[in-house]
Amino acid sequence: MQISTKCSVAIHCLIFIYEYGENQKVTSNLLSLSTGSNPVTIRNIISSLKKDGVISVKFGTGGATLNCPLNEITIYRICKAIEPDFISKLIGVHSLPSPLCPIGKNIHNVLDCSYQKIQNDLCDSLKNITLEDIISDFHSIQQKTD
Repeated sequence: MQISTKCSVAIHCLIFIYEYGENQKVTSNLLSLSTGSNPVTIRNIISSLKKDGVISVKFGTGGATLNCPLNEITIYRICKAIEPDFISKLIGVHSLPSPLCPIGKNIHNVLDCSYQKIQNDLCDSLKNITLEDIISDFHSIQQKTD
């Protein structure tokens, strides 16, 4: 059970864009250096965030900027933009339980109820954490390490 590292890279990129996007051209190469990720991965993330309306990218010369207020960008929105089916991948049920076993033939239905509650709670939590919160945490931590 995990949220893809692409989501943390996307959050890293968004913080970087927020911090530096007004004063310099933020490109996929620059973000690649900051995140330690492949530029192609960064371009895919940027493309997904742009498609969702989270960021804008200048045509031709490049350079990304945030496209909406920080409080409208949630972890849920970021993860959903990067990996639309991330919630269904978070919790899995083994695929081949025995249909001859009373437990095996019912386990999917039994776990669906509990797992759906977990997914709903997780979604609610992810929707309540905004980029504004994350950037505030970044600034607090940055002050302590400077």
